[in-house]
Amino acid sequence: MRAAAALLLLLVLTASCGGPERTRLRVFAASSLTDAFGELEGRFEDAHPDVDVVLAFAGSQVLRLQIEQGAPADVFASADLDHVQALADGGLVAEQRLFATNELVVIVPADRSSAVRSFEDLPEAERLVIGTAEVPVGRYTRRTLARAGDEFRRAVLARVVSEESNVRLVRAKVALGEADAAIVFRTDAVSSDRVRALSVPAGLGATADYPLVILAAARRPELARSWSAFVTSTEGREVLRRHGFGVPR
Repeated sequence: MRAAAALLLLLVLTASCGGPERTRLRVFAASSLTDAFGELEGRFEDAHPDVDVVLAFAGSQVLRLQIEQGAPADVFASADLDHVQALADGGLVAEQRLFATNELVVIVPADRSSAVRSFEDLPEAERLVIGTAEVPVGRYTRRTLARAGDEFRRAVLARVVSEESNVRLVRAKVALGEADAAIVFRTDAVSSDRVRALSVPAGLGATADYPLVILAAARRPELARSWSAFVTSTEGREVLRRHGFGVPR
């Protein structure tokens, strides 16, 4: 009986431990990368069974602040170059490379209940949502509106009822029926069946460059390089394209 009890205890302890501990790779990524990086995480872990990719998503400006304050991260994938440059200026970046591009679109409810039928109709929106000036999607939005002319920009901004701290929160306002239009990245539009995308006219929209950074304080720099190589591999680029991203030349 003592032997049986000891065996039972061993089985319980083994189950509670969940097997051998895996090496963690901590990846901070912009909110617009949620779906693409979620798929890449699974594929990378399939190829590296001893690795646990821990993803943290938020606005790029929030993640940058967390890194500056010492949050443990090995990799940072930003939705623009400015936040990465700020980290580099502070000596916090070891390596960086561009891995994806994105573009702005206008989104409206999929049920066509909005009066907005095109980018030019934005001044007719009843409730428009955009990103804050600090978040990449908000910065690109303001650049695009400025290119459309001061009168148009002022008319559109007068319709803004909410400014959100990341692009997924912007999209959610339309998806939940709390706004009849918003400006987001194309990748966020294609990943929801509750919104419909309207293109921004050529020449107005700014291309968003996405840099991938290996941080100077990375605890697993070699593993971080493996993740970077995978994201930019043929397989990784195929995943990014399927989720609506462009790939830099």
